[in-house]
Amino acid sequence: MNPPKFDLLKALEAACSKSEAVIAAEKARNLFALLFAAPAKRQKAGYQPLTAAQLKVLQSQGNTAEDWKQVWVGKGFDPKRVNRCHFAGPVLLSSCSGTVSVEGAVLPTGLSHATLSHCVVGENVFIRNVRLLNRTVLNERAVLFDVGVVTIDGTESFANGSEILIAIETGGREVPLFAELTIDGAWVLTRSRGDKKLIEGVAKGIEKYLKQVSAPCNVIGPSATILHTPKVVGVLLGEAAHIDAAQLVAHATVLSNVEEATEISHGAIVKNSVLQWGCEVTSEAIVDTSLLVEHSHVERHGKVTHSILGPNTGVAEGEVTSALLGPFVGFHHQALLIAALWPEGKGNVGYGANVGSNHTAKAPDQEIWPGEGTFFGLGVNIKFPTDLTQSPYTIIASGATLLPQKVEFPFSLINTPAAAYAGVSPAYMEIMPGWVLSDNIYMVRRNEGKYQKRNKAKRSTFDFEVFRPDIVDMMVDARQRLLVKEVKDYYTSKEIKGLGKNVCLEGARKKGIEAYTFYIRYYALLGFKRELEAVISKNSSNPKETAKKLLASTTGSPRWEHERGLLSKEFPGAEPAQLLEELVRMQERIAADVQSSKEKDDKRGAEVIEDYPQAHKPASQDSFIKETWAVTEKLKQDVQRLLAAVGKTASAGKGEFAKHGATSA
Repeated sequence: MNPPKFDLLKALEAACSKSEAVIAAEKARNLFALLFAAPAKRQKAGYQPLTAAQLKVLQSQGNTAEDWKQVWVGKGFDPKRVNRCHFAGPVLLSSCSGTVSVEGAVLPTGLSHATLSHCVVGENVFIRNVRLLNRTVLNERAVLFDVGVVTIDGTESFANGSEILIAIETGGREVPLFAELTIDGAWVLTRSRGDKKLIEGVAKGIEKYLKQVSAPCNVIGPSATILHTPKVVGVLLGEAAHIDAAQLVAHATVLSNVEEATEISHGAIVKNSVLQWGCEVTSEAIVDTSLLVEHSHVERHGKVTHSILGPNTGVAEGEVTSALLGPFVGFHHQALLIAALWPEGKGNVGYGANVGSNHTAKAPDQEIWPGEGTFFGLGVNIKFPTDLTQSPYTIIASGATLLPQKVEFPFSLINTPAAAYAGVSPAYMEIMPGWVLSDNIYMVRRNEGKYQKRNKAKRSTFDFEVFRPDIVDMMVDARQRLLVKEVKDYYTSKEIKGLGKNVCLEGARKKGIEAYTFYIRYYALLGFKRELEAVISKNSSNPKETAKKLLASTTGSPRWEHERGLLSKEFPGAEPAQLLEELVRMQERIAADVQSSKEKDDKRGAEVIEDYPQAHKPASQDSFIKETWAVTEKLKQDVQRLLAAVGKTASAGKGEFAKHGATSA
């Protein structure tokens, strides 16, 4: 699919002025500059040299300094809150009072058993057992406990400006990183390599951004915590960011807030990367030269390199390299995904999937475009280049091996063929166009609701609707291409364009036409119901005429015009009441198909596992199936009200509309 309409230059300009990272870096630069400022400027900022009484208390509590004259303190500073610390170079200390929660214990704020050099320490911080804290600005309520080294070498941009090599490991679709980059922004940039104006504009924007986000010190945000971590180098941590028992965090921006705290923990390594709000990297995961967009995560030894993970996407155990993954991609097992341009997301990578044959023995310069909702089954092998963007919600069945190809049939199943076919390469797989619609609609309808319920992102917007204009247009086009002049037992791309390097049997062709037709019509009928309800609510004086006029007249709604155009082709001459009655029949069939799809699992499971019925809820008790029947009942009630308004006609017989539209060849 084409990239969305997104003004990347405008977004980058906004980031330069409104970015949390830019604001935090500017504040830190100003505070850090006080370490080298004239005494009068420090005093104006609220700091004073130590008094003799304060110095005496500090020394009596085991504190030492290379030069006590370089240690200045803020108003209300209590020297009793500082124990057994060493100060090297200029240090600014603020007041501490009250307590803070550390590892479940309530402890008094203050500093103890730590070495500080060139640091600005905010109010009410907790620093204990830190071997070296160097060139760092800590904001209020920050916590550092049982930490090795927190340092920085030179001025840092905190991973901003780094180039991520997307889709092509050798370069060609690289994306320069900045903290507020979105999936849409990266998508536009990767697909606009010929747009010199955009590329040059982004380069200038990044240059401006880097000047504003850079700092000569670590930036530890308010209430941020670093616990049990041996080394932290060159970081900008947002509010409430949490680092706990990480192996290494180096050259990173971590956006965070109290409601959406970002976490790096339990042996994780994060290098040269940006983590946005609510992200998590844990359980020995590795993130290197990558961007994690809000509420994405990497866990359980997952490895993400030169990649961008979209909102609500998770990677565990497997490896992702040079990939742009959109929202809601499930990747929870040992598998490989390399060089993928997958901004649409909403798919799955199964155990053992090898989506990474990007090397042609010349250079690793090949790529794959999976497309929305693609499901890579267990142990599949996908050879590059491959384009599935015109085949959204397609399943690659377990063990299938795909040759390099472009497939243009949405909602398909691609599987290993059960037989050999004369004149067809044995390397070809078998494709069943529209199979997901006819045999696994449970998956499609469940995903729509599942993603809405699981969404945590606050800054990204998604279209959760599967049957929307662009995908329906793909179905219309696919159905048309399935119409053949000569019926055969099986077909390849020679007879049917868009099959890729796969074979399609005659039965699958006919079933595909039926499945596409059904859901094209369903989409259009739902649109009619929606629009009819809207116009009747505004003008109820003559609903019957209003309904007819709605079907006959153009409006200013692109969505309705798309739906209305399909209605005129699929149901020529149909009355409003007939359309509504047909919608009820279709909805009831969908609900039955959803339940039947799940009941197949019940039947198979009971045949194989002795106590399957006792351990598994039957389809009739499945929460999603219950929800589907509830939606069906509501639609029936809505339609009854509309029928009462527009004038009920004699019910159309079963299959009355089958003669309309392209339903057979």
